[in-house]
Amino acid sequence: MLKQTMSTDDNALSSINTLAELFAWRVRQTPTAEAYREFDNSSGQWISSSWQETNQHIAGFINALSTLAMARGSRIAILLPNGLHAVCIDQATLALAHVPVPMHALDNPASIAYILSDSDASFLIAATDEQWQSIAATNIAFPSLQQVVVLQKTQPESNSSVPVLNLQEWLATAHNTQEQSTAQFPEPHDLAALVYTSGTTGKPKGVMLTHQNVMSNVRAVVQRIAPVTDDVFLSFLPLSHTFERTAGYYLPIAAGACVVFSRSVKQLPEELLLVRPTILISVPRIYERVYAVIQSKLASSKAQNWLFNVAIAVGWRRFAGTQGMSSVNVLRSTLDELSWQILNPLVASKLMNQFGGRLRVAVSGGAALSPAISHCFLALGIPIVQGYGMTETAPIIAFNAPDDNDPATVGRPITGVEVKIGDNAELLVRGPNVMRGYWKREEDTAKTIIDGWLHTGDQAEIVADRVRIKGRVKEIIVTSTGEKIAPVDLELAITNDSAFEQAYAFGDNAPFIACAVVLSLSYWQQLAISLSLNPDDKQSLQSDSAVNAVVKRLRDLTQSFPYYAQPKAAILTLEPWTIENTLITPTLKLKRKNLEGHFAQDIQRIYSR
Repeated sequence: MLKQTMSTDDNALSSINTLAELFAWRVRQTPTAEAYREFDNSSGQWISSSWQETNQHIAGFINALSTLAMARGSRIAILLPNGLHAVCIDQATLALAHVPVPMHALDNPASIAYILSDSDASFLIAATDEQWQSIAATNIAFPSLQQVVVLQKTQPESNSSVPVLNLQEWLATAHNTQEQSTAQFPEPHDLAALVYTSGTTGKPKGVMLTHQNVMSNVRAVVQRIAPVTDDVFLSFLPLSHTFERTAGYYLPIAAGACVVFSRSVKQLPEELLLVRPTILISVPRIYERVYAVIQSKLASSKAQNWLFNVAIAVGWRRFAGTQGMSSVNVLRSTLDELSWQILNPLVASKLMNQFGGRLRVAVSGGAALSPAISHCFLALGIPIVQGYGMTETAPIIAFNAPDDNDPATVGRPITGVEVKIGDNAELLVRGPNVMRGYWKREEDTAKTIIDGWLHTGDQAEIVADRVRIKGRVKEIIVTSTGEKIAPVDLELAITNDSAFEQAYAFGDNAPFIACAVVLSLSYWQQLAISLSLNPDDKQSLQSDSAVNAVVKRLRDLTQSFPYYAQPKAAILTLEPWTIENTLITPTLKLKRKNLEGHFAQDIQRIYSR
């Protein structure tokens, strides 16, 4: 068992116990420094806000929330894109000892409605009234919901039983009251967020994270990464992800660093050049995209490909030497340094410039990063560090640091966290970052936290104080964007339809979910004829029209799932999976590794498009 204790260094963060205190402290420390920057569509300009100005905006949100006289600990649902408004409502919620319920702004209405109902949310703030109307149209009851606020109100008044105001109208309600409540800071054990994550029943589970959980993560990351006030973060992962909330939102507050909110992932390449971030918090998918572009360019030139590979070989030896991963050969080291003076401007600096040219930490989390990509980037000077965690641990359990980086592992456990290996090589975790439990799910909590140890569901080994993830105990898909999906639930929803005999969902470390499905013969014959295809020709199963029709049906069957869990592509077959062809077990369970191998070429084709 490995244990690390909290640093005894006497610093300001050690005496700050809640996120509300953290923000108030930051405002006092650097009131006029730039805190946030976002693009204003109406003016076409980037607008900056200092910590003091942001605090003034938050005060308006606090006063408006106070007029509702909600009980301490009320849930405040936030359905907003990343930006200043999302920060203001979150901080106002925390200051009044309420509980933020962050939701993905692009999630489907049914999933959002479920979270609103399950969390007993008293308040919802959304981007548009169109969003609210689509949520209300699900006909799910929200008995606790008192108020809906939208940034843009463009639709005619509906017959909603819940009052709907635009942001300006709502903020004005505070000015119409004679008494305005002051902030009541929460306690460390109070909830700082109720974050919903995919569960084993197909319905997301609410993870109860306390201020202590999140603050323990923030302190640990500050110790290892050491961000400073001059650092610039580029925020593009949704704030509904605990990874972004802790590392890309609360961490910059602790450091006094500036956060620039991205306009969209599509505009990220342009914004990297414009913003020139020093710290980038990302999921593997972004690094995968850059790597894919590089590989496509190299494919057309043998000379460039050779030069690129030479740069990686030299760069990797330099990196390994600085990390103490290899013995130092003086002659080899000298030759490498001389070679690097040529290779750096020709190869490495061009890659660094794609990220803005001044990146000092590039964090990859949420899912596993391909060893080929981490090897390439580290060799060429991109300081990429991987970590490991889960929503239930606020979320960080372990991670590498730029000066202590072994990319074959997910690093060392953070300060204060204990890890050990349990039955079936499962990684167990104990520490101040472990959640209070699952909202309204005592049985699930009891199964996950046993004798104080959180069972991660991941198989691992601990080598030289570092954690190496080997696989998963549970059948959970983790996409390259960090979303977690229970494939069994998805497959059951699909095979409930008589059109599908069997279904196999996949997408681990991939950008989206896809399915291989065994079609019933009757359905296929009807579909093929309707599309003017020959049902007896196996090639018809690969036609775009057939695949698109099946994918549409799959999405209809899985519309109650979060949008990221709905299949975006499909492999069609008429051949059943049997015990004899080794694709299912004697108890008729899918042999996922065998299926992955069986459909390897089709899977590669889907994700290479």
